Amino acid sequence: QVQLVESGGRLVQAGDSLTLSCVVSGITFTDYAMAWFRQASGKEREFVGIIWNAGSTSYADSVKGRFTVSRDDAKNAAYLQMISLKPEDTALYYCAAQTLGDPLIATEYQFWGQGTQVTVSS
Repeated sequence: QVQLVESGGRLVQAGDSLTLSCVVSGITFTDYAMAWFRQASGKEREFVGIIWNAGSTSYADSVKGRFTVSRDDAKNAAYLQMISLKPEDTALYYCAAQTLGDPLIATEYQFWGQGTQVTVSS
């Protein structure tokens, strides 16, 4: 059984930092690129960032320079470090895993977590 379990979301103030975690089981973690998406209330799910097996990363323009995706293959875990948080970063954050596909397209990810809520107050 494949599981992706996110944690770390909470209420923070604008300008704060926060790190989300995603622990994965049931797959060969090193075979997968790990990505983070987010979905704000009433909006579509959007790509945030991705880290590929070899460690290269890519980010949405809206978070570039503020968010960092990392992975620890020994722990089967991926992380999203967020700094200088803004109210517009408020969303449900999901981690997702894919072997191949367009990283920007949510439907091309094979596995998803249940999400963790991040709320940024002004």
